[in-house]
Amino acid sequence: MTATDPALTALAQGWCALSLLHGRIETHIERALQAGHDLSVREYSLLDVLSRQHNGDGGHLQMKQVADAVVLSQSATTRLVTRLEDRGLLSRYLCPTDRRGIYTDVTQAGLELLREARPTNESALREALDAAAEDPELAPLVRAVETLRVPV
Repeated sequence: MTATDPALTALAQGWCALSLLHGRIETHIERALQAGHDLSVREYSLLDVLSRQHNGDGGHLQMKQVADAVVLSQSATTRLVTRLEDRGLLSRYLCPTDRRGIYTDVTQAGLELLREARPTNESALREALDAAAEDPELAPLVRAVETLRVPV
């Protein structure tokens, strides 16, 4: 393959379209969450991921797992957790069975904010996808997103 290979060019164009779609969606959701709930997309995602933890075996996520789930580095995730903890939306405590581990839980205030923000997130996502579907270059990607079923 060379740099002018049509397959490589098509691949690069597809990647650019996917990146454009992601950027438009994230920007639209960011504006809606900031305006309605004073939350960033990353903050919302972190609260959402952490709200799904439980106290059973394997129920609490390690910081690396949280970082992977919200697509941030561990250090950026730690800074984000600290900001949300300072706002009273998260709490941290030592793991009762391994004093080296630290658990992060969503507080009642965090759960309430997440509950309030969830419809805004879903509505903004729908709006962004509908707008992107009007663009012939992005419409196939929108259809792919809409039909994607992620195993639980």
